[in-house]
Amino acid sequence: MAELARIVYLFGFALLMALVEIEIEGPWGWAEKLPTWYRVDGAAARLYGRLMSGKPLTGYHAFMLVLPLFAFHLPFVEGLRWSWAAEARLLASYMLWMVAWDLLWFLFNPAYGWRHFRRGQIWWHNRAWIGRFPIDYYNGVGASLVVAASAWLDGRSLAALGEHARLCAGFAILTAAAAVYAPAYQRWYTRMRTPGTDARAEAGIFHRQ
Repeated sequence: MAELARIVYLFGFALLMALVEIEIEGPWGWAEKLPTWYRVDGAAARLYGRLMSGKPLTGYHAFMLVLPLFAFHLPFVEGLRWSWAAEARLLASYMLWMVAWDLLWFLFNPAYGWRHFRRGQIWWHNRAWIGRFPIDYYNGVGASLVVAASAWLDGRSLAALGEHARLCAGFAILTAAAAVYAPAYQRWYTRMRTPGTDARAEAGIFHRQ
């Protein structure tokens, strides 16, 4: 039961982050319309581009990708003894979680959904695709399995790899189930933005002084 609860909790965390990002970015992914900086030159940006299939480094992502990593490390802060096996389990989960987070952003975003989640319609996923998914997803899942397997170096056990494989399967099942409810969320998202209903127009709310 503890393992199942962990799978559901991490998936819920990914879904929540995806919905938060939809509220922040709207239909413009990869911080395209946000007041943040973009870099493609410089050592950090070039390294980032190589790791992320050519994507630009933005100020938004420099912080947003690190934020959940802090949350994943909370058990160590609360007293869990650090070991490479524990760290590998955590990092593998984070890598897989990022893939789920990204995919859920597309599934629930009214500007995309499954129908428009295709090569050629997403400029920041403009590299190779395999089937219906960008190469980044395969790289992320593959890297997470390798990191999970590396826990063997610490405890000479592949239990962490088996657990991570079950996490992959659980995420796949929950993503498919969540996709069924994505259209309902998209309708709600659109209804909440009906022209004339935004309260900021009332009583001078949020007007700059």
